[in-house]
Amino acid sequence: MSFSDFLDFWYKEYVLLNCKYGTQKNYGKIIKNHLKQDLGKYKLKNLNPAILQKFLNDKSKFGLSKNSINNFYGVLSGALKSAVYPFKFIKENPMQYVHMPKMQENKKNDLKIISLKDFNKILERLPQGSSFYIPLQIAFNTGMRGGEVTALQWDDIDLENKIIHVRHTLISKGKEGFELGTPNIESSYRKINIGDTLTKVLKEHKKLQKEMKLKFGEWYINSNFVCTKEMGEHVTTNSLKYLSRVVNYELGIDFNFHSLRHTHATMLLENGANIKDIQHRLGHAKIATTMDTYSHVTNKMRNQTVDIFEGIVE
Repeated sequence: MSFSDFLDFWYKEYVLLNCKYGTQKNYGKIIKNHLKQDLGKYKLKNLNPAILQKFLNDKSKFGLSKNSINNFYGVLSGALKSAVYPFKFIKENPMQYVHMPKMQENKKNDLKIISLKDFNKILERLPQGSSFYIPLQIAFNTGMRGGEVTALQWDDIDLENKIIHVRHTLISKGKEGFELGTPNIESSYRKINIGDTLTKVLKEHKKLQKEMKLKFGEWYINSNFVCTKEMGEHVTTNSLKYLSRVVNYELGIDFNFHSLRHTHATMLLENGANIKDIQHRLGHAKIATTMDTYSHVTNKMRNQTVDIFEGIVE
């Protein structure tokens, strides 16, 4: 059996039966665009650690991100583990002898972080009543991901106690539209405390939705989604791509929707918020992820800690 044929078999008999839709799509892309192209020609039984290690090393040298190579490593490990058991095509998983290539330190200069001045400039262009005003406010004030923001329903928001419950993410199914999916990792299920600013914005938006429903009557699209357009149409992650184009080309601000998540975390870190609480707000499984992602801030915090101690000694 070729490795290409095995990947088709594994995808059909394992991935499609056991993985969520988003994972299926990601695995499918990795298999089609990388694994089959570079490794598909080999016989399954002839794949060895040297071949697999060279594959990962070459991808690293080509300049692919650590996250991408981690994904390749994970798919290869999972697929070849299944080839050993339960499928019993090979006796040993060669990936157990393969290591992630050492990557150059990412300086995190690729993080798009905007200033409070720029955020207010964006709100001036897309004010209350705009389709994007609510998604912008939620992401900026909570650090939630775009899929989590657009998946929010009013049942997820406790305005009295000022808590947002993150229970879903919006998943694109291509031409079939979108569906509510569940977060991929347990830590993404979380409660986020919100302040008076966002609470007021959400209360006003809920009131506005009711007014629009009365205004448009039978033409209004009824749903329980928080992020909606004037006539009730759902604001999806596809809509957010248009938002990014407006901000980049009209306002000249280097921006994508994920910028708001990075901005939220950076502002909190720079102003002394507890990093463990920031980890929880962002839904990171490990605090190391938070610290590595925002190393440009945590390094500054370490220096501040030294300065504090020096002040005590003096």
